[in-house]
Amino acid sequence: QVQLVESGGGLVQAGGSLSLSCAASGRTFRPYTMGWFRQAPGKERNFVAAIRLSDGMTDYAASVKGRFSISRDNAKRTVYLQMNSLKFEDTAVYYCAEGGSWLPFRPNGYWGQGTQVTVSS
Repeated sequence: QVQLVESGGGLVQAGGSLSLSCAASGRTFRPYTMGWFRQAPGKERNFVAAIRLSDGMTDYAASVKGRFSISRDNAKRTVYLQMNSLKFEDTAVYYCAEGGSWLPFRPNGYWGQGTQVTVSS
């Protein structure tokens, strides 16, 4: 069983930036991708971004394209999410996951505890 720990969330004003990290450890079965999802209160958990671990190819939800950037450090088993030009609509709990597919990215069912991102003003 893989353990995923998200960090870096916080309170930021609209237009600001925030950087999230997700560190993986423990048992995993050759993950093909890693990605980020987010969930606002009363809403479904939605896809944000994914990265293919082999070559770093990326995919983004239309709502964040051009503002967010996903990257990874395979040696550290860590994935990052750089968030710029944040909007109120970005407010959510952000989760990371590993998966075995690409386009679409399908999480394998193991999630971190999440990190809260709140955008004000």
